[in-house]
Amino acid sequence: MIGGPESVAHHVRDREEVVEEGEFIVVPHGVEHCPVALTETCEVVLLEPATTVNTDIATDGRRVEDLTVV
Repeated sequence: MIGGPESVAHHVRDREEVVEEGEFIVVPHGVEHCPVALTETCEVVLLEPATTVNTDIATDGRRVEDLTVV
């Protein structure tokens, strides 16, 4: 997490990791995870391969097929 007054709850399979400002976690390849901001003001950087699908198996309007490469 890079900034903000609050933390991020990162749901990793059957547990929850709380990440505070300046901390990071590494989620191994293939492990289902879901980062959740605890407030509207936190800033998070997620580093993933460009081929990572953002919604796993969901096919609703939230899924992005054409990903922007930074």
